Amino acid sequence: MLRCFLFKSLFAVLSSFCVFTVNAATYPQQLAHSLKQSAPNLNSKVLNTALSAMQCALSHGAEPAQRLAVIDFSLPSSDKRLWIFDLQSKQLVLHDFVAHGNRSGDNFATSFSNTNGSHQSSIGLFRTAESYQGKHGYSLRMDGLEPGINDRARERAIVIHPADYVNPAWIKTQGRIGRSQGCPAVRPEIARTVIDKLKGGQFMFSWYPDQQWLQSSIYLNCRTPQVASASKRRTADDS
Repeated sequence: MLRCFLFKSLFAVLSSFCVFTVNAATYPQQLAHSLKQSAPNLNSKVLNTALSAMQCALSHGAEPAQRLAVIDFSLPSSDKRLWIFDLQSKQLVLHDFVAHGNRSGDNFATSFSNTNGSHQSSIGLFRTAESYQGKHGYSLRMDGLEPGINDRARERAIVIHPADYVNPAWIKTQGRIGRSQGCPAVRPEIARTVIDKLKGGQFMFSWYPDQQWLQSSIYLNCRTPQVASASKRRTADDS
C-alpha cells in the first residue's frame, strides 16, 4: 500500500513537471501563432526571431513588457514595415510606415551602424524608455540591448519621433518616403499613438537578414554569459 502511494505521488510530481516544461516550451510558439494571425503580412521568420530575442531577454531577468514593436528593414520604405503588438491581448495595435537612416540606403535599407554620426539605422533588440519634448516634438528615447550592434542608441540620439517626410504621398514622386539621420521616424498623425503605446520599457526589434549579426547576436543565439554581462553593464550605467 505504501509503495503504491509513493509511486502515485512520484507520478503526479513528474506529470506536473512535464506539463510545466511543455507549456514553457510551447508558449513562444503559441504567442507567435496568435500574433501572426493578427498580422498576416508580417514575415513569420521575422516575427519568430523577434519573439526569440525577447524571450531570451526575459529568461535572463528582463522585466516583462506589455507591447512589442517589430520593424522589418528587409522591406522597402514604401511599404508599411512597422508592427506594434499588445502582448497581453495578443493583438495587432498598429501597422504603418517607418523611416530609415539616409545613409542606410535609398528605398531599401542595406547598411546599418552603431556609430555616432553615421546617419544609419541600427538593427537588433531595443528597450524603450522615456518620452520627452525635443526638437522634433513629442519623442521617445530607447536603449539598444546588443553590445556593438545598437548599444549606442541613446548616445546617438536614436529616438522615435514624428517627421513630415514620413509621407506616403512621397512614394508617387520619389519612389520612397523620406529618410532620417538614423531614427525610426513615423508619420506625425500617428506619432503620439506610437510613442504612448511604446514608452516605459516595451521591446522593439529591428530586423534585417545580416548574416554576421544573425550568427553573432547574443540575443538571437541566447548566449547566457554575454547576455548576463550586458545586463550588468546596463544596470551599472543606470545606477
